[in-house]
Amino acid sequence: MTELWQWSASELATRIRNRDVSAKEAAQSALDRLDAVNPVINAVVEHRPEEVLRQAEHVDRAIARDETVGPLAGVPVTVKINIDQKDFATTNGARASAHSIAGVSSPVVDNLVKAGAVLLGRTNSPTFALRWFTSNQVHGKTFNPRNRALTPGGSSGGGAAAVTAGIGQLAVGTDIGGSIRYPAYACGVHGLRPSFGRVPAYNASWPERAIGAQLMSAAGPMGRTIADLELGLAALSAPDVRDPWHVAMPLEGRPVPRRAALCLRPDGWRIAPDVEAALRDAARRLVDAGWTVEEIDDTPPMRAAAEVQERLWLGDGFEALAKAVADDGDPGAAAVIAASRARVAAMPADVVKHALVQRTTLMRRWRVFLEQYAVLLLPVSSELPFPDDLDLQGIEGFERVWDAQLTMRALPAMGMPALTVTTGLAGDVPVGVQVVAAQFREDLCLQAGAAIEARGVPPAPVDPMTDYPARR
Repeated sequence: MTELWQWSASELATRIRNRDVSAKEAAQSALDRLDAVNPVINAVVEHRPEEVLRQAEHVDRAIARDETVGPLAGVPVTVKINIDQKDFATTNGARASAHSIAGVSSPVVDNLVKAGAVLLGRTNSPTFALRWFTSNQVHGKTFNPRNRALTPGGSSGGGAAAVTAGIGQLAVGTDIGGSIRYPAYACGVHGLRPSFGRVPAYNASWPERAIGAQLMSAAGPMGRTIADLELGLAALSAPDVRDPWHVAMPLEGRPVPRRAALCLRPDGWRIAPDVEAALRDAARRLVDAGWTVEEIDDTPPMRAAAEVQERLWLGDGFEALAKAVADDGDPGAAAVIAASRARVAAMPADVVKHALVQRTTLMRRWRVFLEQYAVLLLPVSSELPFPDDLDLQGIEGFERVWDAQLTMRALPAMGMPALTVTTGLAGDVPVGVQVVAAQFREDLCLQAGAAIEARGVPPAPVDPMTDYPARR
């Protein structure tokens, strides 16, 4: 018998609205699953079972009164620890914020509640969300449920690990440099970074963010099916006046020809054979589904976009960040600061101004390019998911990670949506592809993603193991 925690968000919400099962039953199933597997992977770092059941009972009472309960009716959803949730600490993995209790919820959390979701727990992240690995000195290390030797990704590694292991049907993360897309890739699930302006964001517990973070960070869903991501996006995208950057655009755009571009090596980037094989396989899946796929030699500038992202992210407030990292003492965050210091020192004093001007030029070039294609297929990373803590293996390890994440770093600079679709396993290591579209065309990413998904994905949810024999 299939347990409720194994169901997709779409199926569960439908069955709860139809009163086939109750939201409380679904919540209890999710809590039982959390108790069973979270001690092995440490994905959820705070949860309150009584409150989870109270939320579920509220949904059930609304359904009993024939009230509209929203698209996520009773669906258990986890939320990253850097997103404000009322009465919970927005720790961001930092010791200084371990007791920083949010007085109000962010628009992200409020939109989930309005959509009928049941907030299951808070998921782990690296300190200050600085790494593609997930550990900190407040909550400890998160492990990849499929392979303990691999990173679960970062910075939304806790959310990806949770949804992969069946702890909640959806996980909400944030992405300024791959922090949704890469954990989904590493854990073998799907993850959507929405367009800039699509999902309203605001944390009252923090000072106003620097302009780079405002323009490039996005909150979005991770899940086991593309249909679940579509459901999550619809819920998260509801307007909220607290975010002046939010744009209430339709979730479905004008029809366009199903034409995709495939670029294996943007800007001459070197990729692993398994990564290339996954991309070619995804292209064949699209062709089988009736798409036209054209392999192209290059995209608009990728390395220049990555440089703009780096300058907007690190060029404003770096010394304050460096001091906070030093005060915290986390070795992973410290490695990022140490490796970035020379880059930042070479930046001019007016780096942000020049980066914003260059961003406009790049956005124009990418928009013109994406008028020709509905979607672009790209590597998520140039490598298969990294061995855990590779970035702590000296400067060589750090630079290997940094170089492998070119598309993770570059695409946020232009504000376009990007979707990680998991496609298979290379031995016991997940692999997938990245689908990119024009701003506010998440619908095209999801259409292509559904066609790729329909032809096979790794099984999920999985039972985490404490030991993984080498099979490659």
